[in-house]
Amino acid sequence: MLRLRQIMLDSLFEAGSSSRWHAESLPTLRRRLADADGGFVAFVTDHPGRPGALAALAVGTVEYRIGRAGNPHGRVGHVFSVATDPDARRRGHARACMETLLDWFREQDVRQVDLNASAQAEPLYASLGFVRKPDPSMRLDL
Repeated sequence: MLRLRQIMLDSLFEAGSSSRWHAESLPTLRRRLADADGGFVAFVTDHPGRPGALAALAVGTVEYRIGRAGNPHGRVGHVFSVATDPDARRRGHARACMETLLDWFREQDVRQVDLNASAQAEPLYASLGFVRKPDPSMRLDL
């Protein structure tokens, strides 16, 4: 999973960036995935040409925000780390992961799902019903 996340990060930001964070991240990832009620899931497909390797993954979380019209319970899904191994692209692996993740969100009574799309992935997300939204978000790195 961390290998595919690195592929995604390299495609969005600085190709060849350091992977030194993998060892520190792995215990937390394992703990979060093991928590059945943690609102954190990952769906993967096996790589058809490389036994023991993953072809694609899609990761999501459920967050709570104060309710509003159209989402009175405030459950919001967030999709991130959608990645496909370069030699397995354009074969439906990411779509299969995304469709399964969206089904899981529906089972969790999530009424809206957000994601950040790269230009390459936008056609996939649009075909699944995602639309661009005006984004007033800001970020502070602590």
